Amino acid sequence: MERKPEVEVFFDYEDEIVNPCWDNVFKAIFTKDAAQSRGALQDLLSAIVGRDLTVVTITANEPPVNSTNERQIRYDINCRFSDNELCDIEMTLKPDAFEPCRMEYYLSKLYCSQDIRGKDKSYGDLQHAYQVSFLVESPVINDKSYLHHFMFYDAERMTSLDGRTHIITIELSKLEQVESKPVCEMSALDRWAMFFKHAENRDKRDLINDLVRSEEGIKMAGEILLGFSRDEVERARLVSEYKYEVDLQSHIVNAKREGRAEGRAEGRAEGRAEGIVEGVRNVAVSMLESGEDAEKIIRLTGLTREQVESLSPDYRY
Repeated sequence: MERKPEVEVFFDYEDEIVNPCWDNVFKAIFTKDAAQSRGALQDLLSAIVGRDLTVVTITANEPPVNSTNERQIRYDINCRFSDNELCDIEMTLKPDAFEPCRMEYYLSKLYCSQDIRGKDKSYGDLQHAYQVSFLVESPVINDKSYLHHFMFYDAERMTSLDGRTHIITIELSKLEQVESKPVCEMSALDRWAMFFKHAENRDKRDLINDLVRSEEGIKMAGEILLGFSRDEVERARLVSEYKYEVDLQSHIVNAKREGRAEGRAEGRAEGRAEGIVEGVRNVAVSMLESGEDAEKIIRLTGLTREQVESLSPDYRY
């Protein structure tokens, strides 16, 4: 069989690259229906976990990467490996104030999603589960290391439980020690981290092209990212999708601030609380009228399901 010519992947200084750290772009790169996407994801996860992995199934939360429908976008990617181990991987621009608790919560849900019911099953049939989080801004762990791998551990007696749940964090704001290394001395994960951090930076194009040449998985991801960036329609969709999420969050924050200002003007705590709730309700009503999903409204506004239901009696979930 004649082999197809190898595609050259080169980031030109004139290319305006979409940011792979935008969670929607991250998802689009690694869940695209293409061999490069699957290969890039396997290479990335193998670098993170420290052993060769084969991804068997990928489940990306809706909408699919070729959809312009922005409802209930979550962007995380769920994977199952050939040995049935589970992994959830996500890119987070601004970590939550309670990010460690959030990671524990979703790892627990992932681990407990395994079905071990039945007379031939036991707890020993549970497979390893990984929660992998790339954290772009605002360091979460108070040290200088960008990589952490957490498991249950007795700190006082320095003893590991040797369990099967793992939280792995990659903090892209803490790459100072990696920045000084030549590419040939970087680990596979170092290279991936540098790719995510600098891919859109024109001043780092020489570095990005060195990374692409040094790592096959990064080359695959780079080829997809270049395709998105050079396709005007696709680029516009990704930017619009990202802008929509940022604008929506900004509306909610502004509504809360306006509520606090009104409360201060009235000189009472009840006014502040009522103003905040009213402002957020107004945002929720606008989202309902736009056809947004209830779960997304609850997640972004902090309102309860009962509060959301009361805003529109005719709304159906």
